[in-house]
Amino acid sequence: YEGPRGGAENIARTLEDAGIDGILAIGGEGTLAAANRLWKDGINVLGVPKTIDNDLRATDYSFGFDTAVNIATDAMDRLRTTGDSHQRCMVAEVMGRHVGWIALHAGIAAGAHVICIPEVPMSIDEICQQVTSAHDRGRAPLVVVSEGFTITGMDEAHSHKGLDAFNRPRLGGIGELIAPEIERITGIETRATVLGHIQRGGSPSAFDRVLATRLGLHAADALVDGAWGQMVAMRGTDIVRVSFEEALGELNTVPLYRYEEAAALFG
Repeated sequence: YEGPRGGAENIARTLEDAGIDGILAIGGEGTLAAANRLWKDGINVLGVPKTIDNDLRATDYSFGFDTAVNIATDAMDRLRTTGDSHQRCMVAEVMGRHVGWIALHAGIAAGAHVICIPEVPMSIDEICQQVTSAHDRGRAPLVVVSEGFTITGMDEAHSHKGLDAFNRPRLGGIGELIAPEIERITGIETRATVLGHIQRGGSPSAFDRVLATRLGLHAADALVDGAWGQMVAMRGTDIVRVSFEEALGELNTVPLYRYEEAAALFG
């Protein structure tokens, strides 16, 4: 919107000159917020959810999430074997700015001994108790942490990388902050690995391929129908249409009962 070539009028003129009837915005929270702004300014826009964080409440799943979980799980399986060979505690940091779905699902799948997510702050002592419990039983502890996780007492998520394209702090590094504290308190040699952008690439899972295909088909139907200002979404096994307002209303946070299910397996 900024600059001499920005703004709704210039965007509308460019679309008209190019013979484009509307925009199909494919992305997550930031992309859909921009799409909603365009829609309110009179631009024909339709949304498709695509975010590995799975943080859009209006859809049960967004494509990219399942693939990211599979990639993270595979990486954690590898970390567990190297941890076993040296009896180290391994800390795996995964993506998840506001929500901990990747950490929760990949952590459960990989048999993590502690899972740290943004929705549930924990103290270093609580983490170390679970690490020590696993180590005392002859296990090499695996700690999975979302990038947006905060240690009890922290005012905000750890960030030291500036701002992203939407002027949000670039998160990352909380795993490397936790690892030396675990080693200091428990005496267990601890290593941190930040999976980073490896979670965002590679071949998509079969589930994501099917979901993306179904969303694409329904998005095409919505375009033909002129259903602007809406997003296609997965509800149960159905693909439905929801307004941008509903899509952006609240984040799809991890419910406490889902975290408690995983926590029953900690230590």
